[in-house]
Amino acid sequence: MQNDHTPGQPPSAHLSTEEARGGTGLNVVRWVLLISLVLAILALSAIWITGALNSAQPDQNGVVSGQATPSS
Repeated sequence: MQNDHTPGQPPSAHLSTEEARGGTGLNVVRWVLLISLVLAILALSAIWITGALNSAQPDQNGVVSGQATPSS
């Protein structure tokens, strides 16, 4: 932005579109949000899958220890 105001006068409030926005375009924000969402889904899925793989598995027709058996 140019400094073209005279001393003792308030600066001009006229800005170009780029100066008024002062940030990145909306498309950049969309890409950041999309990539962040995909990374969050992948991270939570990896945590869930590794937890399921490391948990105790039942025998052939048995129950997992520590779980209540269903009442008949």
